[in-house]
Amino acid sequence: MSRVCELTGKGPMSGNNVSHANNRTRRRFLPNLNDVTLTSEKLGRGYSLRISAAALRSVDHRGGLDAFLAKAKDTELSDRARKIKRDLSKAEQPQL
Repeated sequence: MSRVCELTGKGPMSGNNVSHANNRTRRRFLPNLNDVTLTSEKLGRGYSLRISAAALRSVDHRGGLDAFLAKAKDTELSDRARKIKRDLSKAEQPQL
């Protein structure tokens, strides 16, 4: 399981541990990933995603999963999130 947010693409960063003596050793800063189930109002079902805490706040701020995916760039989204976005766009189109 990769340590990448499925909605924002946020992944591990690298940096230094700096001791009191100013010795520097490499370290990794991992994103705060959580397993959550987000509900889509338009599709009427829940989706379990592994997203960062910052992405969860962004989803709440934008008004839910549907609104977040409508504004999100496809390059940042995971394959599963892109599929949900495609399903949402199909559901929005009027059926003839």
